[in-house]
Amino acid sequence: MTDKKVAVVIGGSRGIGRQICIDLAKQGYAVVVAGKSLSDASAVHPFPPDPNSSQSTSSTVAREITEVGGTALALAADTRNPASIEALFSATWKHFGRLDLVIYNAGAIWWASVAKTSMRRFKLMQEVNVEGLYATVQSSLPYFERGGWHGRIIVVSPPIYSRFFRGKTAYAMGKVGMSVLTKGLAMDWQREGKKDMAITSIWPASAIESAATLAASNDPEQRQDLRHPSIFSDAILAMLAAPATTVNGLLDTDEDFLRNHAGVSDFSRYSLVPGTSPRRIMPAEFPSLEVAEQADEGKRVDSTLVSRRAAKL
Repeated sequence: MTDKKVAVVIGGSRGIGRQICIDLAKQGYAVVVAGKSLSDASAVHPFPPDPNSSQSTSSTVAREITEVGGTALALAADTRNPASIEALFSATWKHFGRLDLVIYNAGAIWWASVAKTSMRRFKLMQEVNVEGLYATVQSSLPYFERGGWHGRIIVVSPPIYSRFFRGKTAYAMGKVGMSVLTKGLAMDWQREGKKDMAITSIWPASAIESAATLAASNDPEQRQDLRHPSIFSDAILAMLAAPATTVNGLLDTDEDFLRNHAGVSDFSRYSLVPGTSPRRIMPAEFPSLEVAEQADEGKRVDSTLVSRRAAKL
């Protein structure tokens, strides 16, 4: 049991995920660092390891936190296996006795045309991205219920806009699906009156140094277009500080949220190369997903009730 708020960060072993874990711990969270596998953190020399290397694991991140007096627990979780996700939340509750925050940062990436994306790669991305998130949400809900429906879920997925699909359709199908889950679950909670629950999606406005941008990090010219991962964790902390009603169902970028909700106007401190202005990769504005008849659902169908009626016939 702990009096601290408890955060489960799935995909917290390196890069952006590691930064999120470190900064949450600094804010007083007990952090469950979840990744595909664990390691012997005591055997890593020098320590801490390069945060974008394979030496950075859930175990080393947990060690980084505990060595400076924070609270952390490293747990293995395979996002392709729903039973593994269920075990993650069960172990978290058994160890800490509470759950306040879930961050889904796990992801599989393959950017190519449909013709150049095999079925094997397509299935991997759907399993890790959208199916992994769905399993995470399903597994976490009973524990949020135990806590009285007070909590947050943060999803690393983008605002929905047409340019995102270009050249990476298979990847976009999963990522946009994750954003649809954010919108849909937010509507469920709003309809059910769960005012202290919020699910929010966040995406980088400019490229961020991570394992996914390693090639750019090693190229002096491309390096100038990268930001430090602290911009992402700062935006998440700002989202957590905002009222649940403000961020529930929101699809936003790190830069835009910090500017519009945290009063940040100078982003120069986040430039990986001092004095540079990383190129924004997101559109200046995003389309609204609402329609003129937004509130008109007609007669809503609940398949669980339909199934019960069918069973009685």
